[in-house]
Amino acid sequence: MRILGPNTIGLVNVSDGVPLSASGALAAGSFIKGPVGVVSQSGGILGALLSRASAQGIGLSKLVATSNEADLEMSEFIDYLSDDPHTSVIALYIESVRDSDRFRRAALKARAAGKSIVALKIGRSAAGARAAASHTGAMAGSDRVYDAYFRDLGIIRAQSFGDLVDIPAALATQPPLTGRRIAILTSTGGAGTLVADSLGLCGFDSPAPEKSTIDHLLQAMPGGNAALDTNPVDVTLAGLQPDILKGCIKALLDSPSYDGLTVVVGSSSVGNPELVSNAIREAGSATAAKPVLAYVSPHAPEAAARLTRQGVPAFNTPEAVASAFSALWTAGEPLVRMQPANRSPVDVPADWQGSLDEHRAKSLFSRFGLPVVREHVVASADEARQAASTLGGKVVLKMLSSAVTHKSDVGGVAVGLDADTIGEQLKKMRATVKLRAGIDPDGFLVQEMVPPGGLELILGYSRDPLGAVLLIGIGGVTAELMKDSVLRLLPPGCAMTRDDAVSALRELRSWPLLDGYRGRPKLDVEALATAIVDFSVMVAQLGDRLIEAEINPIFVLPKGSGVKAADAVAILGAGS
Repeated sequence: MRILGPNTIGLVNVSDGVPLSASGALAAGSFIKGPVGVVSQSGGILGALLSRASAQGIGLSKLVATSNEADLEMSEFIDYLSDDPHTSVIALYIESVRDSDRFRRAALKARAAGKSIVALKIGRSAAGARAAASHTGAMAGSDRVYDAYFRDLGIIRAQSFGDLVDIPAALATQPPLTGRRIAILTSTGGAGTLVADSLGLCGFDSPAPEKSTIDHLLQAMPGGNAALDTNPVDVTLAGLQPDILKGCIKALLDSPSYDGLTVVVGSSSVGNPELVSNAIREAGSATAAKPVLAYVSPHAPEAAARLTRQGVPAFNTPEAVASAFSALWTAGEPLVRMQPANRSPVDVPADWQGSLDEHRAKSLFSRFGLPVVREHVVASADEARQAASTLGGKVVLKMLSSAVTHKSDVGGVAVGLDADTIGEQLKKMRATVKLRAGIDPDGFLVQEMVPPGGLELILGYSRDPLGAVLLIGIGGVTAELMKDSVLRLLPPGCAMTRDDAVSALRELRSWPLLDGYRGRPKLDVEALATAIVDFSVMVAQLGDRLIEAEINPIFVLPKGSGVKAADAVAILGAGS
């Protein structure tokens, strides 16, 4: 016999009217039947969600409080709801994902079944993360990693508690959004402007209608005084006439200028919400599938609930409308598909264990095809002068130690040296490192100095309870200060593709610097993408043996000149 809980208020099969709970809050007769299944790791939050869903006219199918999850856990209920014919949207309240691989399989099964998942993951702040861990007895991954994890699985992340109720209402009845152009039909100018502003802040566009759409709007309300050549389209009080409202809705849904529609329900029509729902239903029956949402401008929760029950998701704030459209956009995006790392195995000596020094870490990376700077290991001033002379031009001197990761913090890096100056600098560096770090360097590195004109990036890997995490971002000594990076999670045995790598780079705020910002030369994005793929192959092949790895910086040179790893960190576990 399987166990739900302990510390749970139970579950309810709303579809069939079967409550399995000692709590009066889950009385099956108090909820509207519908397509939204809810799974929560908190019983109290489940009750709060249910009361809000009922008040907003949102229909539910199955409700489960998993709580401490001694046996049955959230992933198994996602798997079940994927097969449930009464459920089309799954809403999750998550404190922690206990088994990331099982959760991944269940989420992908739901996606393959055409079912959207909306998740509110708590623990976004440090205080919230501590509370979540103590409540469930499970370790929580970092919040940014959850963002990447959900994105890779096509899960829509609710940004607020209200979103966890509002977004499923939209997903349950509306098709995915295929573009970001939204028409706004209103009878009150101020409310229309609020919606336009909220949509703009979420990256949507509200363009004015083109001539053919204006002509169709004029046909819908001939002789009217409405503003039909702008967006929001303000039909004034004429919008209270059913034929006019239906005609305007049809004109906007048929328009090639728009991918979705918001209808503002003002004070004059709030007493008759069927006017709006009927017009939308009749106008949309013959048009291409585009989502339609309603914004109820006055405070009229009963009217909003009636619209939602009639198949028109209605919201009480313009921000909720924008959040719902964002979710509909995410629902239509394709998933990132990683590829199996099908390359010949690379031999890594079994005695390479623990924190590798920089030279050995670069040797590891180069075995997987990553280009590194030319360099020599030296132990004395005379050897350093000889190495600098061999490399030619300006060189960099670094301390060599597996005990110090951030060498510049202890005076262990000097740039712009040559054969004449490097010997004395080595003596000074040895003394400075001894004073600041309390150690004698194992040796020193003399490496070529990368010419100017490139950009410093960081490429890193770390373990997380959710899986293998790749970080790509702006690098150098200010990497942590700039905080311009993206994350990708690698499923076991999988690596990124070149398209994945370029897509990740385009998410950086600093992408224009790679792409020739303001006349600057374009940098070698193709070589960088290849390096990212090679790095991900290394992560996939080494698996659990690789504990941590980082290249900071990897210099991206002008197009055609490649990339070069100038610094390296690697921590390895025991080899087989």
